[in-house]
Amino acid sequence: MNTFPPALLRGYSEFRDGRFALERERYRGLADQGQTPEILVIACCDSRTAPETVFNARPGEIFVMRNVANLVPPYKPDGEYHGTSAALEFAVQSLKVKHIVVLGHGRCGGVKAVLDPAVDPLSPGDFIGKWMELLAPAAEATGANQWMTGAERQTALERISIRHSIANLRTFPCISVLEGKGRVSLHGAWFDISTGELWVLDAETGDFCCPSPEGE
Repeated sequence: MNTFPPALLRGYSEFRDGRFALERERYRGLADQGQTPEILVIACCDSRTAPETVFNARPGEIFVMRNVANLVPPYKPDGEYHGTSAALEFAVQSLKVKHIVVLGHGRCGGVKAVLDPAVDPLSPGDFIGKWMELLAPAAEATGANQWMTGAERQTALERISIRHSIANLRTFPCISVLEGKGRVSLHGAWFDISTGELWVLDAETGDFCCPSPEGE
């Protein structure tokens, strides 16, 4: 039976009577004036790491693009379909965001898949396998370290993938030019699902640190 998920209807009812009722004027303003977020977050489509939840964002505060393993492919204007590149183009050129954040997370299924190539494809198209080829060189280098446990290897690649995506962001001419002019800043972060900790990439050292929330 093609029944709309009851859980979603219940959730919508709670949203309508709760958050929407409290922020009705904000929603009306967003509808009339459009969105003007200053931050683009590139995140994984994992159901446990919604950026709006992690950052407790209000409606209209962040523009979110999600895909498997929060990857950014290199600039490649070849006439094919590029959902991630299209979202970047809109956020940077139309919305004129000032910050781009690549948000990775622990226990990422996409990263786990690339570290375990023996797993059979989920479909004949093997779309996940093809997409995760973006990380293949880094996965091979990480896997070659015999002194790392499986969990250490996965965490390492999750964080490497963030650096990799930031490097690919800079292959987009519009982003590299705007970053050079100081009009766009690129950031990386890694969210630990089990502890709720947010690790932020230090732009100077390349290390991930766990800063105290503002005001603490």
